[in-house]
Amino acid sequence: MSKTYQRKRRRVEIASPDALPVSVPEQVVVSMVEIAESAKEGLLALSVGVGLQVMASIMEEDVTTACGTRSKHNPGRAGYRHSTEAGSVTLGGRRVPVQRPRVRAVDGSGELALPSYQLFSATDMLGEMAMERMLAGLSTRRYSAGLEPVGEAVEAEARSTSKSAVSRRFVKATETALAELMDRRLDELDLVAIMVDGVHFGEHTCVVALGIDIDGVKHPLALEEGATENARVVTDLIVGLRERGLDVTRPILAVIDGAKALAKAIKDVFDQPVIHRCQLHKIRNVEAKLPKRLREVVAKRMRAAYRADTALTGESLLRELAAELDQTHPGAAASLREGLTETLTVLRLAVPPTLARTLRSTNAIESMISICRDHSENVKRWRDGTMALRWCAAGMDQATNQFRRVNGHLHLRKLRDTLDAQVADTVSATCQDEDQKVA
Repeated sequence: MSKTYQRKRRRVEIASPDALPVSVPEQVVVSMVEIAESAKEGLLALSVGVGLQVMASIMEEDVTTACGTRSKHNPGRAGYRHSTEAGSVTLGGRRVPVQRPRVRAVDGSGELALPSYQLFSATDMLGEMAMERMLAGLSTRRYSAGLEPVGEAVEAEARSTSKSAVSRRFVKATETALAELMDRRLDELDLVAIMVDGVHFGEHTCVVALGIDIDGVKHPLALEEGATENARVVTDLIVGLRERGLDVTRPILAVIDGAKALAKAIKDVFDQPVIHRCQLHKIRNVEAKLPKRLREVVAKRMRAAYRADTALTGESLLRELAAELDQTHPGAAASLREGLTETLTVLRLAVPPTLARTLRSTNAIESMISICRDHSENVKRWRDGTMALRWCAAGMDQATNQFRRVNGHLHLRKLRDTLDAQVADTVSATCQDEDQKVA
């Protein structure tokens, strides 16, 4: 219930919480927005101004440390004051001019560097900012629009980072990201699973690898550029992992989308690979060969088979479904049968459901690839394969900031034991067969 108060002919109505909102004239709203923007600009300008004052104070402290207190004799001083000169520091994503103090060494060896000014004037911050902003979707043409305003007073004196400088810094940052990724040693990685997939940048294809270690931590491993995801490109990628120290002698679960080139390269390089075909890709492949009215029904039956209690039951359900499709949709039936047993590998290994949600598909690596695509969406022209590699590596590096340990990671040690046991059984059976042939 509203209450009315009267004070010297002035009536002020206090609305109850249930009252309808008061209509504010458009002119008032516009004015309020302008006031807010002005306040923001003013606050930012004030922040920059305070920042410059703090920097000046810290630099003066460095000068006092080297030269001693003004107007006092300091026999142990390392240098003496030598006026000031124009310099610049990084604030608000811009190079802001300052007057930096200069100090000369007392022994005549030259000018002494001020640690504070070296820190404030470092361009590394700009390099990081350029990379972050470019990967966030800002092109070099729109880079200036992505910079934070710092107030009219500072803006008038600040030198905006040119698009050419941004491009140079970004190229350097992406070159560093690519070099660090490809030079990283893998000796200490205890990988239980590896995923391999491709991402397209114009006419270029980058094949990328993602590893999952025994603790459930995801690691971008490498990338290789080529025209397609052919066996040669994938083999070069996997061989590169081996040369960088990855242990290819231990059993490893390789999760792939079904491309024959991927499977062949993994089998050629790894001593004991256990291949699992992505169930989501298989469902999509089968759906593509069916009319719309049947797609959901068939997909539902396939998902039920993939979540059966045992691999034997799952395989029986899938073969039964394929037999039903033989007469009406033989293409879908053939697609279902192709690689059928490999789509049940996770089920055959008795991987618990929480961990199986990660390993039954290539979603983990596709999420990383999605970040690479998002970061490069503003690129209109890919000059060469090196450019594609740089952007892809930078995207993979940024993706690590969003990584988290896989669900069910506590089950990975049991999975490792199961892989070891399965491979041991396979080797034992092979040896027995060979002994029987010899006999």
